[in-house]
Amino acid sequence: MEVALLTVGDEILAGDTVNTNASWLAARIHERGGSVRRILTVPDDSEVIARRVRDWRAAFDAVVVTGGIGGTPDDVTMEAVANALDLTLVVSEPERERLLEKARAFETENPELAEEYDFDFDVDAAAALPAGGRPLATDAGWAPGCVVENVYVLPGVPREMRAMFDLVADEFAGDVVAETLYTPTPEGALGDVLETVRERFDVTVGSYPGRDDDPGRLKVTAENSAEVAAATEWLRDRLEVVAPVEDDSDGG
Repeated sequence: MEVALLTVGDEILAGDTVNTNASWLAARIHERGGSVRRILTVPDDSEVIARRVRDWRAAFDAVVVTGGIGGTPDDVTMEAVANALDLTLVVSEPERERLLEKARAFETENPELAEEYDFDFDVDAAAALPAGGRPLATDAGWAPGCVVENVYVLPGVPREMRAMFDLVADEFAGDVVAETLYTPTPEGALGDVLETVRERFDVTVGSYPGRDDDPGRLKVTAENSAEVAAATEWLRDRLEVVAPVEDDSDGG
């Protein structure tokens, strides 16, 4: 399954926000055997988004779009996807009712905020999806995402995006198999070994140099698990292979 990832957001292009969504999605899709073939960030521009979705939906098995949903004026992604697929936006009544209930619950739980601020939730805008789209909703966020044809629209907030992706993760299954080896051998000394393993086996080998005292990584990928196993065994016989360094950071 070949997938393209499209991240929407002026704040990412300005350097104000780091695009962790694309790397997280690529890893999750690859774990399931899919293959991410394109990653691109575009501004909050409906025409730009629509043009890219229109081109990619025909070229790839799935297009995942993150960011730009929610019903505020700069949330143009749903409209852009609808335009790309020649569909109209239609308010999903079940999603509209869910959002109204969510808004009422928020105001009940936060009466001081409701009194201080005049919350103007554009529920209809947030619940508007491309006609025929399958709504995706979680408790982690506000507005629904959707699946329409082979296009998946997810929120931009990482916590919300990850929760929503879990709803559709099984739809990204594929045949790609990968195994990672860790080696202290400098990348500059791997040239002959990497060239030979690619000639002997029907695999792709990615080489990623280590940082500081961490070892480098060799990621062996193919659609044939036996070919991956044979290639990694061949590499083990010719390189010093070590255990990965555990990450002791708190993450985020």
